Amino acid sequence: MMHRLIRLFAPLALLAAQPALAWGDYAHRLTGSIAWSQLSPAARAEVQRLLRSERQLETPDCKLASIEDASVWPDCVRGQYRDRFAFSAPWHYQNISVCAAFDINAKCPNGDCVTAQIPRQQAILADRSRPAHERLQAFSFLVHFIGDMHQPLHLGDKADLGGNNVRAAYGFKAPDRMNLHRIWDSELAERALTEPPAIAPQRITRTQRRAFTAGPANTAARVAEWARAAWEISRTTAYPELQDYPDSCSFSAEALRALPRGMVTPDYVAKATPAVRDQVTRAGTRIALLVNEALATRPAAR
Repeated sequence: MMHRLIRLFAPLALLAAQPALAWGDYAHRLTGSIAWSQLSPAARAEVQRLLRSERQLETPDCKLASIEDASVWPDCVRGQYRDRFAFSAPWHYQNISVCAAFDINAKCPNGDCVTAQIPRQQAILADRSRPAHERLQAFSFLVHFIGDMHQPLHLGDKADLGGNNVRAAYGFKAPDRMNLHRIWDSELAERALTEPPAIAPQRITRTQRRAFTAGPANTAARVAEWARAAWEISRTTAYPELQDYPDSCSFSAEALRALPRGMVTPDYVAKATPAVRDQVTRAGTRIALLVNEALATRPAAR
């Protein structure tokens, strides 16, 4: 078993001295690249026009010059311009309990959650009466939040902040700072998405695109379906497959702190990797769907 763990996690030692790639960086940027490859020519032209209004956002420490930048800009401004963008903090997730039936309306007061914000930001992006920089901000939020929603622990929850309060170990990386949510955000995403065969935007087939975008025409209804699927992965894989960690829904906040540290094993990684890769591919395709719809019509000639 130890030899298997060494073979599985040894590549991570080479990454230790490098900047961390995460769902907020590596996976998000990949969703952006996938989306860009599927945008219509008219949508691409409008996005490029909106990107030229970047300076009006007055966030010089957070670059916004491409769809890949847009995919991570909301996380950047939360850190670099915390006071200005504190309002957006709850928009990145929705803690829907996996201990009860799926409820799209749970834990979303006043629409301050990821599933409510996706239709809102799409509507702002589509509104050509708004200033370009406002629509650019909405574009970035839309791209980022679709990515966030496809990370299962941005939706599934056991009263532990989507796994943030679940202590977990991943190979030999700083166990005192590791938790289940972080592992899905970063270490697991890095491994799943860099493992051959690489996910290439141009290799996503029309059949896959149709399957990933099938469903209701209404954005809110689509989002509910996409959210349920991500939530289901957290319910069936992210939580119960964690070795040495009790799969229970009855722990209080105090009890959570006393629970043993769960272990992300090679078997866990093998089961989670296809889900990570599939979710990123779906997210990129669905970003393109909603952006294409928002930018489908040109303003009438005057």
